Amino acid sequence: QVQLVESGGGLVQPGGSLRLSCAASGFTFSTYSMSWYRQAPGKERELVATISSTGGSTNYADSVKDRFTISRDNAKKTVYLQMNYLKPEDTAVYLCSVLILRYSARYWGQGTQVTVSS
Repeated sequence: QVQLVESGGGLVQPGGSLRLSCAASGFTFSTYSMSWYRQAPGKERELVATISSTGGSTNYADSVKDRFTISRDNAKKTVYLQMNYLKPEDTAVYLCSVLILRYSARYWGQGTQVTVSS
């Protein structure tokens, strides 16, 4: 079955950096676009970044552009989110996601907490 397992979250000071990882299994990873979302308490889930199957195309929310970088390693079936210049408003649970049309379903990981605070 499809599994997505995030790691790398934690507590970081404003201006700091974190690198999130999402290990995938149960589907042909190299043929699917992958996305990172985040959800802060009391707020709706927000799309943060998306990367194409080959890694040749990426898109970012305006709020993270020029600070976050999404990447992938198809050999390791892993997608990453490098987060630099973190701000308190980046505090959220970050979730990895894939949309598999053949199953008509979007799959989610369990999420990893990122807290930006001094």
